[in-house]
Amino acid sequence: MSILSRRDTDRIARHAACADEARWLHPVQQALVHRRGWLRMLAPRALGGQELALPDVVRLEEALARVDGSLAWTVTLCAGAGWFAGFLDPDLAHAILATKRVCLAGSGAPTGHADRDGEGWRIDGRWDYASGAPMATHFTFNAILRDGGRPLLDDAGQPRMQAFVVPASLVRIVPNWRTMGLRATASHAYEVRDQWVHARHGFTIDPLAARAEGPLYRFPFMAFAFVTLAANVAGMGEHFVDLAMATIAQRRDRFNGGGTLIETAAVRAVLDGARAGLDEARGRLYALLDSTWELAAAGSPVDAHDAARLQSLAMGWVSASRRAVDTLYPYCGLTAAREDSEINRVWRDFQTGSQHALLMP
Repeated sequence: MSILSRRDTDRIARHAACADEARWLHPVQQALVHRRGWLRMLAPRALGGQELALPDVVRLEEALARVDGSLAWTVTLCAGAGWFAGFLDPDLAHAILATKRVCLAGSGAPTGHADRDGEGWRIDGRWDYASGAPMATHFTFNAILRDGGRPLLDDAGQPRMQAFVVPASLVRIVPNWRTMGLRATASHAYEVRDQWVHARHGFTIDPLAARAEGPLYRFPFMAFAFVTLAANVAGMGEHFVDLAMATIAQRRDRFNGGGTLIETAAVRAVLDGARAGLDEARGRLYALLDSTWELAAAGSPVDAHDAARLQSLAMGWVSASRRAVDTLYPYCGLTAAREDSEINRVWRDFQTGSQHALLMP
């Protein structure tokens, strides 16, 4: 059975070009995301989430990215922020997840401050790249902790950082997302200025600090981040390869009669090589992810070695995707350079997603 139904695939794909032009997900796409509960899929089941197995989530995100990169990226980043519910005060997490059409967006960069103020913190700062910002009901971010204007220090003498979640009513979106790809993610900046929140809005992303039971919240954050982001980039890469094969076939049929196109067998070898590289990298990543998850589900901690291997294989999958896209693009002709073509949109999405800080080579 397919991870993504044909009906859902068609609904997403039908509005992808329109969403790209409008620079935000189409209302039909948004409604589908909420109806399927994809933004809750990593949140604790006991608090109103779906708490899906991580390998199932990664495969779904890859499948979504193979249809529309912007929708997949938004789902991945916002569902990833929903995963933080497992580290929040349970009462607060339950209230957040009970919000109608709940959506958490955010940024990991510590570009703000939290000053101690009574039983809470006074927040001030600005953060970039909140995918899904227009539909966010809550925002997450990291902030440097201060007391009396002076940074609080950890045991190593470094400024202490903490994650926070706040309602969208405390946030001002700064519309500045002007990239060539992933346009419909609307990954705008946002700021919080001189707003007080109770201390329970702060949380620590660490398996030892998880407030929810279950293997999802014992999984190392960096390994989690790498595999989910890699699935998006790889899914977009696979979509490009599919479209490139069709585009190259059309060029061959159009020009071969005049003897002007590259010999068919040589082109086929390039296509097959690109696909084989992607398949091999994909298989290696999922083999380790599945076995690691099986151990985690049985109660075993994910050790540092397996976490590092997952990150390495995720990067290998991204690298294989880059090679495939870069190899096939020159064979696609001007069709791939037309802004209004599907293959160009997928290429733009791929190039933009692969620029994520964690995925830099």
